[in-house]
Amino acid sequence: METMDAGLLDELEEWGRANDAQRPERSGKVLNLESETAGLIGLLIRSGRRSRLLEIGTSNGYSTIWLAWAASAASLGGRVTSIERNPEKQAMADENLRRAGLRDVVDLVLGDATEVVASLPGPFDFVFFDADRVSAAEQLSLLVPKLNPDVMLLADNVLSHPAEISGYLAAVQSLLNVDHLVIPIGKGLSVAYRDAS
Repeated sequence: METMDAGLLDELEEWGRANDAQRPERSGKVLNLESETAGLIGLLIRSGRRSRLLEIGTSNGYSTIWLAWAASAASLGGRVTSIERNPEKQAMADENLRRAGLRDVVDLVLGDATEVVASLPGPFDFVFFDADRVSAAEQLSLLVPKLNPDVMLLADNVLSHPAEISGYLAAVQSLLNVDHLVIPIGKGLSVAYRDAS
């Protein structure tokens, strides 16, 4: 297993902060995860030995690098499917994943996340929602039949955008046999887990 390229991650963090400070419109921002949140997600993937990962919201690939590294570290044959609707951001993610040496474990999918989710076969044992918060509840409902019995569901921006993410949180809490909590790290991380039993 290769170690994480800390220099590349630092570079992407710095570039992301500078880019977002200069771009008043949301569509031009990359809105990278905070490094602490990314580190926690990586730890959860590795400790849970997650191997079929879905990320909704690739952006420039900062979080995708963390997911891909953790998935390849956690198990043999771990793969990430990552959905992005902005072709320019997806192109940046493609380049950044290549620089990280992780492009071969990621399937980059371009399109509307809800439409793409409906067409994906699954199964997934880990899903990370980090795109449009309002549509996340519908995406979750489409994914439920495609989830492994043992699955982790994560969503960012729970504390920073509570009104927008409320539908998703209600949908998660309505799932049977799912433990759920919100961790006050970064912008607030929702973590839900269902074990195979």
